Amino acid sequence: MLSRRHIRVKVMQVLYAFDGTESDDFSKDQKFLLYSIDNMYNLYLMTLSLMIEVGKKSKTQLETIQKKHLATAEEKNPNKKFINNQVLELISNNVALKTAFEVNNIKNWQLDNEYVDIIYKEIIASDLYKEYMQTKTSTFKEDRNFIVDVFKEIIAPNEKLYDYIEDKNLTWLDDLPTVNTAILKLLRKIKETSDERFLTPKLYKDIEDKQYAINLFKKTMLNQSKLSEEIANKTKNWDTERIATIDMVLLKMAICELTSFPSIPTKVTINEYLEIAKEYSTPKSSIFINGILDKLLKEYQEEGKLNKVGRGLM
Repeated sequence: MLSRRHIRVKVMQVLYAFDGTESDDFSKDQKFLLYSIDNMYNLYLMTLSLMIEVGKKSKTQLETIQKKHLATAEEKNPNKKFINNQVLELISNNVALKTAFEVNNIKNWQLDNEYVDIIYKEIIASDLYKEYMQTKTSTFKEDRNFIVDVFKEIIAPNEKLYDYIEDKNLTWLDDLPTVNTAILKLLRKIKETSDERFLTPKLYKDIEDKQYAINLFKKTMLNQSKLSEEIANKTKNWDTERIATIDMVLLKMAICELTSFPSIPTKVTINEYLEIAKEYSTPKSSIFINGILDKLLKEYQEEGKLNKVGRGLM
């Protein structure tokens, strides 16, 4: 679920917030980095649990309507297609997911159920819902397509939900696109025969990715003076105070990755940091960073400082 780019962003955020020098104890900052990454999984679980609660809401609404004293024939015998949606049922009954909710204490929507109401009302007021409910039965594929569209068009872009997530945890805002993309991919691939663990994917692709996060953070922290000097040598015509702090952080990380991570191709490193700069820094930052890294890369290649292993990594 977690990409290398998002790991880089997480490291960048912690380095940006660090107020100290390479000689200071930064063990707390490293713990916060790992906590921030791990907490992304709670956002994933919280979002899936919202979908389950919306499904429950539809059932309670139906029961309330059926109990009306003067219920119409349609209200007494309503279309149950939405409450019987096979994908929602599969998610709601997933044992591995229920266990993950308990282990991670996911109870947001029991406490803040007004957001369940908001999403539910938007769904039943949508054209998606009206079209879906034109028939009383559907295939698993039709149910899946409906849930995918609901998530993509109603849940993921919901502004009130966005504000709620921002209020709960500021770092979640950067995690949200990654989490939403992961959920959308799972929903598109889910099958009637999907394994119980299908809905509880690993946060890291493998143990190497977690170690990469730790190493990138530590190696950048421990070599700040050297990395600053490298940057200063290539920006002699620049007033250092004019260089955006976030650009300095990204440059340090990129230089560290170029020189200390032999298995990562140089093109990948440069492209990744340019993309991050476009998203998180000033409009001209990517051009500035590209210029500095291009000069350093040529210098490192001429001096034989790049110790890249594998074909095509230079």
